[in-house]
Amino acid sequence: MTSHIDRRAILTGMATGTAAFAAMPSLAKAGEAAPVAANADDRSYALALLERMASPVLSRMARGQLQAQWRPELSPTWDGRNPKVAFLEAFGRLIDGIAPWLALPDTDGAEGRLRARLRGQALASYAHSVDPKSPDYLLWQAEGQPLVDSAYFTSALLRAPQTLWDPLDRATKDRIIKEIQGLRRVAPPYTNWLLFAAMNEVFLLSVGAQWDPIRVDLALRKFSEWYVGDGWYADGEHFHFDMYNSYVIHPMLTQIWDVLVRCNARFNALDPKERLAIQIQRMQRFGEALERMIGPDGAFPPVGRSLTYRTAVHQPLAYLAWRKLLHAKLPEGQVRAATMATQRRIFADPSNFDADGFLTIGFARHQPSLGDVYSNAGSMYITSESLLALGLPASDSYWTVPAQPWTMRKAYEGQDFPKDYYIAN
Repeated sequence: MTSHIDRRAILTGMATGTAAFAAMPSLAKAGEAAPVAANADDRSYALALLERMASPVLSRMARGQLQAQWRPELSPTWDGRNPKVAFLEAFGRLIDGIAPWLALPDTDGAEGRLRARLRGQALASYAHSVDPKSPDYLLWQAEGQPLVDSAYFTSALLRAPQTLWDPLDRATKDRIIKEIQGLRRVAPPYTNWLLFAAMNEVFLLSVGAQWDPIRVDLALRKFSEWYVGDGWYADGEHFHFDMYNSYVIHPMLTQIWDVLVRCNARFNALDPKERLAIQIQRMQRFGEALERMIGPDGAFPPVGRSLTYRTAVHQPLAYLAWRKLLHAKLPEGQVRAATMATQRRIFADPSNFDADGFLTIGFARHQPSLGDVYSNAGSMYITSESLLALGLPASDSYWTVPAQPWTMRKAYEGQDFPKDYYIAN
């Protein structure tokens, strides 16, 4: 069975120019302990996964050909919204996940050449995305969904401003500002959508454009009220046991407070520095919970809606690693080994990508029945958020320290492992 999967993966990889990814070792059977790869294998696997996600989207969009050449898969229960929302979802979510890596300094070798190519394609794609004359002008009007994915679109610009914002021409910058301000037409429901509006506003603040502090203040105050303890937020009035703390809440809350600190913005009684410190502590605690949910074989619980976002569930761990904010209880080698085990677990099946190299709807394989009413192939690119640690260079300790067994692995191998305690804040 394993050799058959590997041959198919190699053929698929060759067809999309990423045979190196397809040839990576994968898990053979559920329940087996995940292999702990050599350090260099971890980074090369992650890079190949990044290339496989990014190249089909950016290579086409940079030429204004994405919408002409891709018909994104829709959930069988699609709710009837304009399917063109998929293109903003794919670009915005993808670019947010790879922005830190794109921002690394130029280097020689294969990785440097790949970065230079994808960086140029990303900048060209940003230009197409807001040019009304471009075939790849994105759907900014007519639907509420663009508010969601505009926040990933602007988050990438916040994560890599010198790489993705500064080089843009004045016309493109002005168009981006206009489109983002225009999304104030969407009244967000009192859920994680409040953070999408706030993310856009702090982006505008960061580039010196007119911004609306009320939309930021509302989001921050409501999530302060919705904190339910021990690192978890409710998504609105009621707590939902899903992974939106990973997909949206923790990363965006942290970035919003971080921008307010950097811009020295003080517009209410809350102290941004104090609140950022509290938010980081909560995110670290949530990261501990995520790490403890990773099984000895690299599996993790498929819970809640949007579970087809796959390894995006580990965005907080990737973000904390990238920003050098991992709690001392989670050594870098342990987090890297655990999260790379999940990548190998999920992407072992080649049907996670279609024949043209685009992500499919599914969890550990193509399984469209798992899609929600809003799910499309573009939505799936949020899984790139699990690759944020690639924003650390190959020489960084995150990539060079020896791999360590993670909590579940220690526990089920009979090793000693740390006990678990809640945090009060």
